[in-house]
Amino acid sequence: MPDPNRVELTGGAADLLHDLIERHGPVMFHQSGGCCDGSAPMCYPRGEFRVGAQDVLLGRVDVDTPFWMSADQYEYWKHTHLTVDVVPGRGSGFSLEAPEGVRFLIRSRLLTDEEFLRLEAASPPPTGADISE
Repeated sequence: MPDPNRVELTGGAADLLHDLIERHGPVMFHQSGGCCDGSAPMCYPRGEFRVGAQDVLLGRVDVDTPFWMSADQYEYWKHTHLTVDVVPGRGSGFSLEAPEGVRFLIRSRLLTDEEFLRLEAASPPPTGADISE
């Protein structure tokens, strides 16, 4: 049985991601702030944001789009499954979706005991020190 994932996209977020990739090439997500539902991950062209050595690769969404999180944030969220959604409104001016009048948004739920135990038994997620994008 494969390990449960820690992050996924809604259909609307996947559609927007496909549009952004078509226009900008490969992209990545990075979550460096926020503590709960409503936090906004940033979406950057891959290679234009330097991942730190302690950033954690939470997973890959859709067509191999990495979702990174700062180590401090990971400590807060490691018991949580994240779903990236898209909602109307302006997010950060640096995130690729900002000119579209929408923003990516995190929705979360606690991992089940089974999911958490399986993830804890697996290898720890890679960090920026392990992977160069």
